[in-house]
Amino acid sequence: MNLVQFSDSNGVRGVAVREDDGFRLVKGAKSVLELAKAAIAKKTGLRQIVEQAGLGDTVDIATAYAQGRVHAPVDHPDPAHLHLTGTGLTHLGSASTRDAMHKKLDDEAALTDSMKMFRMGIEGGKPAKGQTGVQPEWFYKGNGAMAVAPGAPLLSPSFAKDGGEEPEIAGIYVIGDDGTPFRIGFALSNEFSDHVTERVNYLYLAHSKLRNASYGPELLVGDLPEDIRGTSRIVRNGKILWEKPFLSGETNMSHHISNLEHHHFKYSVFRQPGDVHVHMFGTATLSFADGIETQEGDVFEIEAPDFGLPLRNPLSLESEQEFAVKAL
Repeated sequence: MNLVQFSDSNGVRGVAVREDDGFRLVKGAKSVLELAKAAIAKKTGLRQIVEQAGLGDTVDIATAYAQGRVHAPVDHPDPAHLHLTGTGLTHLGSASTRDAMHKKLDDEAALTDSMKMFRMGIEGGKPAKGQTGVQPEWFYKGNGAMAVAPGAPLLSPSFAKDGGEEPEIAGIYVIGDDGTPFRIGFALSNEFSDHVTERVNYLYLAHSKLRNASYGPELLVGDLPEDIRGTSRIVRNGKILWEKPFLSGETNMSHHISNLEHHHFKYSVFRQPGDVHVHMFGTATLSFADGIETQEGDVFEIEAPDFGLPLRNPLSLESEQEFAVKAL
């Protein structure tokens, strides 16, 4: 089941579910978060809550998307209570890349910290059921103020050296009243980053990640497919500048999703009742790795069949922001 949040032409919010012939309105629903909280309260699933609500009229989501009326598939009325985070070095990549990595792994002295982390994931990222695996690389991107709706611009700061896409799958969660994390579903995400800054020194990773991110437009409710095959592209002036397939799902990862979830939510600060978490699981495919330098106006497109509509965002450059720290 795939859900979309949107506003109608009068600005009234609603939720639609994908059907074989398009999208239909979920009766009475104003947000996916509202539906998720109802499911928690009734100790049932999101699918059952949607079925109980019933479906109404058809909704032209394609037009709403084109007109900027599609929202992130899960959001929070208070942006400070939505957290954007992610993990890296979690994907195996193509067979050739994997073979090359394994050859490098044989030479302990030549390993960078990144390669050591990658090897740790291969050796311990998929533990047996009931056991805890190795913890992944982790990073923070910001709160809901940094979340960008599908179709809206990703804003690259004036001081950035690069603004590049990262096609990923994100898990989306809400914390119950007793501190239990509940997974609402999965969505495509663009974990927008500054790869030039990161390349200067790996300790600059934290700086490179404090950027906008976008996710959606559709929320996949239920299990994540084990083998996800999608496409990431950059469109410039109406023409495809760069295009490449990307792989995700546990078949193509060095970590179980459950292991990534455990090492995020083991911190009690991330189990605060009512908070929403958008946790991005990493990628092995970047246009930056192929020498692409993005420009203002470029459009990032990320799509995969299981997730319906593509995630599409143009690149915008922020004007220089003047500020000063003042003592009180």
